[in-house]
Amino acid sequence: MKRRYFFPAAAAGGYFAVKKTQPVEQPGLAASVVAVVKAATYSTGLVQPIVEGIRACNLDPRGKRVLLKPNLVEFDRTTSINTDPAVVAAAYEAFRELGAAEVRIGEGPGHRRDTFDLVRQAGYTADLFTDLNRDDVTEVAGFADEGSIYLPNTALQADLIVSMPKMKTHHWAGVTLSMKNLFGVVPGAVYGWPKNRLHYVGITRSILELNRIFRNTFAIVDGIVGMEGNGPIQGTPKAAGVLVMGADLRAVDATCCRLMEIDPLSIEYLRLGTSLGHLEESLIEQRGEAIRVMARRFVSS
Repeated sequence: MKRRYFFPAAAAGGYFAVKKTQPVEQPGLAASVVAVVKAATYSTGLVQPIVEGIRACNLDPRGKRVLLKPNLVEFDRTTSINTDPAVVAAAYEAFRELGAAEVRIGEGPGHRRDTFDLVRQAGYTADLFTDLNRDDVTEVAGFADEGSIYLPNTALQADLIVSMPKMKTHHWAGVTLSMKNLFGVVPGAVYGWPKNRLHYVGITRSILELNRIFRNTFAIVDGIVGMEGNGPIQGTPKAAGVLVMGADLRAVDATCCRLMEIDPLSIEYLRLGTSLGHLEESLIEQRGEAIRVMARRFVSS
């Protein structure tokens, strides 16, 4: 099928060669695996590299209900704002190939009230899409200093949520990657646009709280073409030629920062999220391409 209708034909791709950097041993702390996969364009086969990246991270999705959570914010055909549909289509096929019981796609855009209009503009089809802004919700106890938060049932009932952000700088948070991408699970129909409650609580605090609630996560970051400058919407496309994967979202985001030549410690939510995963290079078992080879400097706003 044509890429415009979400599922591009899977071209034959090269296998993911595992090249790992051994972490420094630190008693009591197990290293987090992060895979950096070279991917130059969206038009070549992405299914097999994603399959091999998932395997390199020791993830077994067999029998699981999987929710792919891309980043859809706005649409502008002249730039690169959203997770490319080719990456999401390849991830869909990869998880099916690896035996997932169900694979769905869901997002709750922070700006657009008409999710499906944005879905179509961005090159997706609505058939497998759930609008998380208007999904049925369940109250979950505890969110920052407040008693509870209502969250969409599609996300709460998933066995595995795959955060699939675009690799971008962000004018407030510094970067927007797999941890911040969970903003899109907060229902706009309950909390408004652009997710007003999260801004009242604070961006950093909200990122940490959402990642505390959702621990059944994996990340596939679309860094084939990212965005630098005044992100997440008004920046400039930046080719980085990578996909970054892992089950420790903090380690994935720290690795993305290093690929963007941004100090992870300069990002508040990464610096403060000590209970959510690893930040130190010595505790990240990096597999695939070397950061020093793939790094591209992203200019911040």
